[in-house]
Amino acid sequence: MKVILLQDIPKLGSAGTIASVADGYARNYLIPKGLAEPATPERIKAAEQRLAAMRRRIAREEEALRTLAERLDGLRLVIAARVGESGRLYGSVTGQDIAEKLQQAVGQEIDRRKIELAEPIRTIGEHRVPVHLVGQLRPVVTVVVMSSEDAAVEGQPVDAGQVSGETTEE
Repeated sequence: MKVILLQDIPKLGSAGTIASVADGYARNYLIPKGLAEPATPERIKAAEQRLAAMRRRIAREEEALRTLAERLDGLRLVIAARVGESGRLYGSVTGQDIAEKLQQAVGQEIDRRKIELAEPIRTIGEHRVPVHLVGQLRPVVTVVVMSSEDAAVEGQPVDAGQVSGETTEE
């Protein structure tokens, strides 16, 4: 049975796409839960129009954010944090910390949900972190996590009352 997905469903498709699924899966799960609707000719035409409009919107947003992506790609952020003897952080560096650091570096607000971290950073060293701006724009920034003491030795500004996860600028 062909259905039009109303929401993103992992391993099946994104909202607005047409998917072929088993009849029972569509009738017993997708349609009753409001995740999909049957694909009739009228609904297919409407879904194609919505999909085309969404693609045009994403293309406009990509063009608008292309210069920001070029500025972010390859950017190196230094974050100083309190570190234990084993090299692990007392806390962690989260997407929020990285987003604040990016905002300081480029002067433009970056939503923390656009930072693609599988899990918070809990070790010192260099970490490559992709930033999903829109569509296919995914610049990668390098986040260097170092101990507060090392940052002070290298001349990085460190706040005296700094706690784990707070950032300093390069």
